[in-house]
Amino acid sequence: MRVRRVRKPVAHLEVTAFINVIVVLVPFLLSTAVFSRPAVIELSLPAQNSGVEQLKVNDLKLEVVIRPDALDVGDRIGGLIQHIPNNAQGYDLTSLSTLMQQVKAKFPDTKTATVLAQPTTSYEVLVQVMDTVREANVAAGAAVAPASAPAKPGQLARVELFPDISIGDAPISVAKK
Repeated sequence: MRVRRVRKPVAHLEVTAFINVIVVLVPFLLSTAVFSRPAVIELSLPAQNSGVEQLKVNDLKLEVVIRPDALDVGDRIGGLIQHIPNNAQGYDLTSLSTLMQQVKAKFPDTKTATVLAQPTTSYEVLVQVMDTVREANVAAGAAVAPASAPAKPGQLARVELFPDISIGDAPISVAKK
């Protein structure tokens, strides 16, 4: 006796609907994607035990304190270096840059600085002060400019001053009456 088997037709996978969805979805996702290049500033936060430090005689611990009416530049060890009051346009970043160049000329090996801001300090001001402390545009051949700067005389060269910046909260100043 013969056994008859019922042959079932092979099922074909229907993918045209899926391909249609992908054809519509891929251009939509590509057109709505946000392509951006975020700017990142690397910061180092002060260590937990930064209050107990081994101090050197000629070691500079540069601090820039952003106050509402001025910038106070000082050395954590030696005290206030210079008080830079605001000008008509706001913070006097030109004077700060000049002072940073003078400090860098005296301490060429120092690369660290701390920027201390009060809670009411705007983000824009904080970044401008950090950029001013980090680098400066100087005339080629100036005392702070590196000897390897490729700029021609009379042109401005970008010079690294204190690239390793830490940020923190400024001590609250007592208002004078």
